[in-house]
Amino acid sequence: MSEFRRIPPQQAQVLRSQGAVVVDIRDPQSYAQGHIAGARHLDNQSLADFMAQADFQRPLIVACYHGNSSQGAAAYLAQQGFTEVYSLDGGFELWRATFPDEVAPGTAGQPG
Repeated sequence: MSEFRRIPPQQAQVLRSQGAVVVDIRDPQSYAQGHIAGARHLDNQSLADFMAQADFQRPLIVACYHGNSSQGAAAYLAQQGFTEVYSLDGGFELWRATFPDEVAPGTAGQPG
């Protein structure tokens, strides 16, 4: 799949429970204040390492603040060869409102 799909938090949660990788492209401070549990922070500095270690066959969910910036990042990642890429509609803000128990604090760059 060279394109991505937009999905609501409920569908993202199902994929996540099945082993999908979640990346958060918000700024490091926002990520550190709270992010989807298990999400990895992804930015220009960590992209090369992420790509080198990634399983391109695993579903990949991209989250930002409200679901806008994640679409561009999802399109880029799909073009890089990820076979199943999703952009989280509503972003972290809708995720937090939908699944407040699935939000974790953490340190930028590390899965929480």
